[in-house]
Amino acid sequence: MAMAGHGQVVDTEAAQEFMREAQRLIQVPELDGIAMELEVKSRRFRELLDQSSLSQLSHDQLRGCLRTIFAARRHSDELLAQVGDERWRQVLQSLLHGPGPVGARIDSFDKELTEVERGVRRDVAGEVLHFFDPERYWLWTRWIWDPDVGTGALPLVTMADHDLSAISAGQTYLRVGEGIAFVNKTGRSVGFTRFGDEAFGVDVYLACVYGVYLYTITRIRMTQEFNKVIPPLPQLARRLLGVHRMEV
Repeated sequence: MAMAGHGQVVDTEAAQEFMREAQRLIQVPELDGIAMELEVKSRRFRELLDQSSLSQLSHDQLRGCLRTIFAARRHSDELLAQVGDERWRQVLQSLLHGPGPVGARIDSFDKELTEVERGVRRDVAGEVLHFFDPERYWLWTRWIWDPDVGTGALPLVTMADHDLSAISAGQTYLRVGEGIAFVNKTGRSVGFTRFGDEAFGVDVYLACVYGVYLYTITRIRMTQEFNKVIPPLPQLARRLLGVHRMEV
């Protein structure tokens, strides 16, 4: 069991039960395949968002990056029109390559893009950081933890007293990172995040957790009609992780 100084963080029993449920809907080789797709996504993000490359990003390249982020995919053209290509390049440069700790950089990004819906801009920040440098930064999206409504995959597999709330986007990012680190540590030990590279196995696992959660709250059997509402877990996980029809 994962332990922190203030007590147990991961609800190991719940975490394993979610994995058992997920494996009724998706096979381990496919989970490994999704992890490999995340490695491809990360490699492409690193190439495009390198400090020297970022300032030269074309409109189409920016659009491709946004369309490879679940929350931004359908709104990429609107987001580019709202903010403008040059400002996107500037705020991404500051987020990824600017001075100061990551929490402060996220807060600056959050304040700079006030014309963008709060949840979307935070999802963009979390995805860009993680896939640019997965060894240093973790993934934070609303399906992992949405502080506005108090739901997401992470609280489903952590103890109830593990507080994810914080006063800013940057502080929330740090709280989420702590939780993900413990889930990953426990998962690598017990076996439920051992998919592909360590940096991406926990992403695949949390996408499965959220998928199982969605299926559970709908209380509908896996029928053809249901699949029209929510896709099967392999496709759903790929959509959440931005690798369904990747455009970068």
